[in-house]
Amino acid sequence: MNYLVPSILSADFCELGTQLDIIGKSSVEHLHVDIMDGMFVPSISFGMPVLECVRKRTDLFLDVHMMVERPERYVDEFMRLGADGITIHVEACDCIYKTLEHIRSLGGKRGIAINPETPIEHAFPYVEHVDMVLVMTVHPGFGGQSYIPECYDKIRSIRSEINKRGLPVDVEIDGGVRLENLKRNLDVGANMIVTGSAVFKGDIENNIKVFLSRMKQEA
Repeated sequence: MNYLVPSILSADFCELGTQLDIIGKSSVEHLHVDIMDGMFVPSISFGMPVLECVRKRTDLFLDVHMMVERPERYVDEFMRLGADGITIHVEACDCIYKTLEHIRSLGGKRGIAINPETPIEHAFPYVEHVDMVLVMTVHPGFGGQSYIPECYDKIRSIRSEINKRGLPVDVEIDGGVRLENLKRNLDVGANMIVTGSAVFKGDIENNIKVFLSRMKQEA
């Protein structure tokens, strides 16, 4: 099944509550929450207080993307504050298997993320231990970047590996996704589509309707 996952990194934080309410009235089931530490990526986004506030405002699945060094340090706290799933980077964690198991033990969905410059094969050892693989389609750390075309092959490769093993694992993409490249991303195997600017810039309600309509056509 295909899912649209709006990223609140592109939200207007002066109007975040109102924008969350608009999304909550749509057919969207997930929200993407980017946590950045200024070390693993050059930017600092937001942390525990924002997640706690978002959790109080919405019942949507909170898909927490940990773009931080040693994410295992924060799993307990983010789960306590309302994360439904936590995705860690293969490049940032020294105890990946242990951390994924800990997320599972706390009732969370487990994700492994991989950067554009990292060979997709680095994610293969973990596909049987996760619920989702996140392929970054821009360099992590900033919103509004252009999609990196070489990522289509990475998506196709990880989807093929997942299918070969017969696993019920989602493939999520994050970065530079627009209506213009949506179909190709779905065709190569992505089914969880994170997008920020394409949802939050302009008419949020209409943007979501158009995306969901296109995704339904491609299902």
